[in-house]
Amino acid sequence: MSTKQFGKTKAGTRVTMHDVAARAGVSQMTVSRVMRDAGAISPEVRKKVVKAAAEIGYVHNRLAGGMRTTTTPLVGVVVPTLQNRVFTEVLTGISDALATQGIRPVFGVSEYSLEAEEALVLDFLSWRPRGLVLAGLEHTDTVRQMIAAADIRVSEVMDMDGDPIMASFGVSQAEAGRDMARHMLDRGYRRIAYAASQGGRDKRAGKRFEAFAAVIRDAGGQIVDDITAEDPSSLVLGRQLTGTLLARSCPDAIYFSNDDLAGGGLMHCLAEGISVPKDVALAGFNGLSFLEALPQRITTTATPRYEIGRDAALFVADPSRPAPDGGRQDFGTRLIVGNTT
Repeated sequence: MSTKQFGKTKAGTRVTMHDVAARAGVSQMTVSRVMRDAGAISPEVRKKVVKAAAEIGYVHNRLAGGMRTTTTPLVGVVVPTLQNRVFTEVLTGISDALATQGIRPVFGVSEYSLEAEEALVLDFLSWRPRGLVLAGLEHTDTVRQMIAAADIRVSEVMDMDGDPIMASFGVSQAEAGRDMARHMLDRGYRRIAYAASQGGRDKRAGKRFEAFAAVIRDAGGQIVDDITAEDPSSLVLGRQLTGTLLARSCPDAIYFSNDDLAGGGLMHCLAEGISVPKDVALAGFNGLSFLEALPQRITTTATPRYEIGRDAALFVADPSRPAPDGGRQDFGTRLIVGNTT
């Protein structure tokens, strides 16, 4: 097994096509053709070259024949979804902050797939960006290796529960879950159901629920049911999941992984003549502004999404800006008690 440091030669310099060619056992011209997707290359050779490049951290520089600067005035941003306002507000904060530095963001959406995030990061790095902003703290080993080899600044947003690559900007998902659990217990709820989406791929929602459930159980309560749908989050899905939970489990409260689902849950209850919170309590997460337009204000947890995006972008854009203490900047959450609990 090679003892070469990932992304570096033995002399500590950045790996090159020559290193990839040597590892794959092909010519440097073949590596070049694979990286440029040019010429007739067999699938077997292509796979061998791509595998060798990943193993030693080589990322093709698309600017090699043009601009000779080390980096470009771009920041790559990968978010899991644009189907609700959570990450659009994060992106607004990122865009506003980068504009003050003369830097442009380039966005990609992973749909909560770590493999899709990996492909996006590889593509971004080929343009030699100033840095990256990624959602959450969970990434593939390959992503971590590519970032280490690229030697650029990276911010991770919306989570504090784990080890950041360089610096994280967000909130403790676990503490938010514990706060909501304590609130529901204080209100007397002991039989609680849970509803989520995205097939469990939203790791931050999973951390919240795990911490929430632990507090409920430690206090003698029960998680009587939980559903995690494969579909993306939506009001319609929230209505469907609420109907299912109420029909089969009769909980006295439902904790939703986000406000979209909680809003749909409230719509179901209003349509079916179910009194909230008398018959069932409802609570969500994120503190989205559309909740203010609903007939009842849903209890939720607010997160400072714009500020998180802004500070994460400023860290990436300004090399002189120090990392937060311990590599984490905790923005905190705020429990908003509505009239659904």
